[in-house]
Amino acid sequence: MGTARRESSDSPGRRTAAATIRDVAARAGVSVATVSRALNNIGPVRDDTARRVLSAARALRYVPHAAARSLSVRRSQTLGLLLPEVYGEFFSEVIRGIDIAARQRGYHLLVSGSHNDADEMAAVLRALRGRVDGLIVMLPDATTGAISRSLAADTPTVLLNSAASGHQTIRIDNYAGARALTGHLTSLGHRRIAFITGPDRNADAVERRRGYRDALAEVQGRPPVPFEVPGDFTEESGYRAVPRILGLVPRPTAIFAANDAMAIGALRAMREAQIPVPDGMALAGFDDIPTARYVTPPLTTVRVETAEMGRRAVEQLVTALEGGAETTRRRSAVIATTLVVRDSTGGQLEDRRASPASRKRAGTR
Repeated sequence: MGTARRESSDSPGRRTAAATIRDVAARAGVSVATVSRALNNIGPVRDDTARRVLSAARALRYVPHAAARSLSVRRSQTLGLLLPEVYGEFFSEVIRGIDIAARQRGYHLLVSGSHNDADEMAAVLRALRGRVDGLIVMLPDATTGAISRSLAADTPTVLLNSAASGHQTIRIDNYAGARALTGHLTSLGHRRIAFITGPDRNADAVERRRGYRDALAEVQGRPPVPFEVPGDFTEESGYRAVPRILGLVPRPTAIFAANDAMAIGALRAMREAQIPVPDGMALAGFDDIPTARYVTPPLTTVRVETAEMGRRAVEQLVTALEGGAETTRRRSAVIATTLVVRDSTGGQLEDRRASPASRKRAGTR
């Protein structure tokens, strides 16, 4: 606790120095430490003593200095957010959703990116330690288990889109979303569906590919390897994938890109190759970034509720910080996805929840 950095005015033209915590202690006849415990409710204080302290504080019009109070309870009112990247619409939406939820709970947000580098991620975690009250870390790389184990035990942490265990986690239902989208394409009659993959070690990409493969297996058996073309979640990799797809024999009739950025890159390449979408070849993505609805034609995709993911992450983290009953349990939340059908696949315009019932309608289990 510290002094209140203001002056009080008891009468016009007369200004008096603001009361300090020592003034409150002297008036109540207790120690400064007892005043701090009573006002912050952070330690054993007898009821009659607490009432005496509060009465003295009111009489003196004592107002604690916010920064000093923060130090007294060892809180910065700041949450740390560590992402693999901070570039791109998906990550911008993640930051926006978490920032809104954090501000609603009275917290500031400190954001950093690791550039998908494990050493850089470890360095950022060390730099944030002691500066934030809690951490939200997006850890989709399936090989970063060592990083998750290095997280400070005394810093509440929520992991996003991570296969790691031992922490509270929130993940997207990538598998259900990919099955629903692939099912939509097969319901339109497509059987030769090319898939532009994400990074091999990325947990989101792995689950989306698994959903694609399982949905195709129901209608034609396991997809042949040549129908899967590598990508890395960037527009450029989607653009580069199209010439390879057009050279496949037999030629695919549809493309499912594992994220919207690659689908938008593929759309540019198909326009340059004078292949009309969807009449010449259907195209779909994943994430439903804001740009997806504004390209021509608008992109069929799978909506990921990034704002909801951010809200839940902040909710779980603040619950842990405030010592709620749930802090002793390692919780795992799954964010459902929604199939959004637009013109790029030529299907009927609709939004369809990737739930078990809708997956049956889309031709998947």
